[in-house]
Amino acid sequence: MTQDATPGPAPSTLRDSARRTLLLEQQAIAALIERLDADFDRACELILACRGRVVVTGMGKSGHIAGKIAATLASTGTPAFFVHPGEASHGDLGMITPGDVVLALSHSGETAEVTALLPLLKRMGVPLVSMTGRPTSTLARHAEAHLDAGVEREACPLDLAPTSSTTASLALGDALAVALLESRGFTAEDFARSHPGGSLGKRLLLRVADLMHQGSRLPRVPLGSPLRDALLEITRQGLGFTCVVDDTGRLVGVYTDGDLRRTLDQHRDLGALTVDEVMTVPGKRAHPEMLAAEAVRLMEDHRISALAVVDDQGRPIGALHMHDLLASGVI
Repeated sequence: MTQDATPGPAPSTLRDSARRTLLLEQQAIAALIERLDADFDRACELILACRGRVVVTGMGKSGHIAGKIAATLASTGTPAFFVHPGEASHGDLGMITPGDVVLALSHSGETAEVTALLPLLKRMGVPLVSMTGRPTSTLARHAEAHLDAGVEREACPLDLAPTSSTTASLALGDALAVALLESRGFTAEDFARSHPGGSLGKRLLLRVADLMHQGSRLPRVPLGSPLRDALLEITRQGLGFTCVVDDTGRLVGVYTDGDLRRTLDQHRDLGALTVDEVMTVPGKRAHPEMLAAEAVRLMEDHRISALAVVDDQGRPIGALHMHDLLASGVI
């Protein structure tokens, strides 16, 4: 005979615990604001003047936070990487050069693997920025700039597991990265260049010319063509529209699937129509150097699924469909 499983805590108790944790961590982050001082400015100045890279280090949970801070710095215009302090004492110190700045994290400020690096850093003349929870600690006292990430208590009910302290350090690292980003004049396009595989990079770097159909894939009929020819061209190319061009090759209008529906509502004898009589004039168009994200907005604003792409003389050189933008990851 099987026994029933021991019931767990009531859902409300679980939520109460979660709320208490989040509130304590929120308070820990809020307390950092009042402790920002001239040392924060000094830390930023040291990093902005750095000719090398920011080497971020930390042990245990602080090491995990240090790794994230290094990644955030690197992606926002400040070259940075993480070095494990234990490995640094066994050869990886060679990764640090005199032109670098070291950012060292330790909640106590006394972590042996981190403080062991102090004499070596001083000998190399590498500036040290520390981030600790104790401004009087060894690491804080030997740093050119100290960032105070202290917390009143951990969110852990035993006040032991790093929770509020790691959250505070992470937030302070973000504050440092953003201050540096703004000081450097780092732009969204700069960010995209370091994230070419991400959706942001695709939105900011891809241009219409990278995605448009061209050459034999460009749907096009001459002005004065029978409507039947325009419909055949739309069907053949499968982009839902065709360009209509004049004798000089300039775009004078477009005929779309939507236009066809309106034509069927308004005309009984399609065989007698030319495309000129029912086309949309002048038709929405894009430039090949337009950002793909701009083309998306143009399509969404006008509720269309395709665009003619024209050159500086107004001649169609390509066609862009919403499916191309979806497939590329722009949207």
